[in-house]
Amino acid sequence: MTSNTNVQTIRFRGPTNVQTVPEKPPLPRHSGILQDQLRRAQRRPWTPSFSLAVRILLLVRVAGAMYSNINDCDEVFNFWEPLHFLDQGYGFQTWELSPQFALRSWAYILLHSLPPRLGNIILPGDKRAAFFAVRILLAVTSVFAEAAFYRVVVERIHERVGRYLFFMLLFSAGMWSASTALLPSSFAMYTSAFAFSYSFAPSSAKNYLRTLATTLLFATGAIVGWPFSLALAIPFVFEELFIFSDDRVPPEIRRSWMMNRWKRLIGVGLVASLVAVPVVVIDSLGYGSFSIVAWNIIQYNLFGGVERGPNLYGTAPWNFYLNNLVLNFNILVPLALLSLPAMAVTYAVDRKRLGLTRPAADQSSPFTILGLRLMPFYLWLGILSLQPHKEERFMFPAYPLLCFNAAVCVYLMRGWLEVGFVRLTKSPYRASQSLIFRNFTLSVVVGSMIISLSRVIGQWHYYHAPLTVVHALQTTEIPRLLNVTGLLPVLPPGTTEEEAPRIDLTPVKEFDLALCFGKEWHRFQGHYLIPNGIRVEFIKSEFGGLLPRHFTETVSVDGLIASKWWSRPQTRYVPTDLNDLNQEDSSHYVDVSECDYLIDVDFPKHPVYSTLEPRFAIMDEWERVHCEPFLDARNSMMLTRIFWLPGETWQGRNEFGDYCLLKNRASVARKEAVVAQQVKQKLS
Repeated sequence: MTSNTNVQTIRFRGPTNVQTVPEKPPLPRHSGILQDQLRRAQRRPWTPSFSLAVRILLLVRVAGAMYSNINDCDEVFNFWEPLHFLDQGYGFQTWELSPQFALRSWAYILLHSLPPRLGNIILPGDKRAAFFAVRILLAVTSVFAEAAFYRVVVERIHERVGRYLFFMLLFSAGMWSASTALLPSSFAMYTSAFAFSYSFAPSSAKNYLRTLATTLLFATGAIVGWPFSLALAIPFVFEELFIFSDDRVPPEIRRSWMMNRWKRLIGVGLVASLVAVPVVVIDSLGYGSFSIVAWNIIQYNLFGGVERGPNLYGTAPWNFYLNNLVLNFNILVPLALLSLPAMAVTYAVDRKRLGLTRPAADQSSPFTILGLRLMPFYLWLGILSLQPHKEERFMFPAYPLLCFNAAVCVYLMRGWLEVGFVRLTKSPYRASQSLIFRNFTLSVVVGSMIISLSRVIGQWHYYHAPLTVVHALQTTEIPRLLNVTGLLPVLPPGTTEEEAPRIDLTPVKEFDLALCFGKEWHRFQGHYLIPNGIRVEFIKSEFGGLLPRHFTETVSVDGLIASKWWSRPQTRYVPTDLNDLNQEDSSHYVDVSECDYLIDVDFPKHPVYSTLEPRFAIMDEWERVHCEPFLDARNSMMLTRIFWLPGETWQGRNEFGDYCLLKNRASVARKEAVVAQQVKQKLS
């Protein structure tokens, strides 16, 4: 055979005038404050990218929006209720929302007014959709704040610290509840996390964006959310004014350098203070007079005097927050508290872990910078623990910082193990191949995750009954009423459940029903979960403080109707039955005979009752419509009531009561008959 040497081929060249964009070079392996001493030449530890972190966090946070409990009545009465009032035109009003005191910001509430409208469009007539739309908005906001904070820790502190932080945030019981709470302290948590995602970058003369963004975010959290959250910014301010950070400052220019830093911080502080302008305008319009809500909160809490102030609503011992944090973050709490001492130990035994061992006179020590990053959590915990009035939600802004401090401590402790191993074996190579260090950090992080999951499951299993019971009112009892009275449309024969249209609950207003709360007033979940057309009322119980009142339905005083804002002039009305002394007002109650339905809890094995709080659930005139188990915490084992432990051996150590929706047999039967007769007359 002979080869054909006359075959010719044509080769086309690609265009030569296309400009290729060079890929962004990866960050240096040891760019953060903390630096590995073993396996320095190996590839970077795995950490989720920002987009992957957002997607993973979103799964957990949206689940929290759908299934987490509402643990604080302040969240319902001071925020969910005024939001419902703006959306639906009615709801409960607390004394904090009276123009006389103006302690709650309408600007903050208005930030959440769009999701309810979208929920009403998607599922008209079903307010539950609006409720969950708001919670999903809160979840998404928290996701981006947490992801931004996590990524800056990866880039500016260390990859391993960032990875620990990510899983601590993801699975902690504290973040599960705080991330979707409609509270200014949760809002301050979002803004603070965003602020720290900028402030963890080193300060320098060239990094003006860091100063501006951090100051603006801290100011937004304080002005729109909670003014006391500004205390978290103290270490940042100190660094801006006095610490060289990323600058090299010889002695001859130190004075001018400090003057420039002061001028910059004051300038951006003035710019950030402009956030207050729209907030004050909105609040002043809402209350009908000039109102600076942030100042009102500070004045009430710090200068309220002896007879009035936050101490009227309960005080707690100094260790309240420590106990509460251990419930929500378990082993992470001692680790977070040990982070600064751990840094001191690292300075003595593993100084190379923080890079420079002997910084020059014109630069800052990395130990100083890391110490400033760890300080906000200590500062926040110390300030709050000194206050007599303590509540769980006050700690929310520092939750991400607790996880950060714990993550740093775990990494530093890992470094001690490495140093000890090398000294014992005299072999850095054996240390680099050992799995001891990875197993140590893995056991700490995974152990914390498992305990947190047990806490989350326990909270749902033990205390979710208030949400489940009001859901049964909407999905079971009201459709039954409409059906037996003929208010439901008759479906064609053969219609399947999937083909049946969604039940319209609006005809329930024909019954003029009243749903009452007695001793369970503090577990009222809000009007968003109660269908329109049902009045919610309070009956007298052993509680002797001031309960909320209904927003005034119509206002015609001093021409307020002519000066409407959001078509809700009732926000400007000054009620005479609200006070800041927690003094009870009997006009906020109705007689139990006016109640058609009642939500109450009963503990059959250990009943607690009185003349004002009888056992309604066993009375003949009340019928159990729907009951759910509710933990009897006083008569359950401490460990099993705090965490969910599977198996009858553990669950048998708990006792449960019945959290019930009760029906007044005579009252409801009478109204059923009246409405049925009216329907029959219309059809005839």
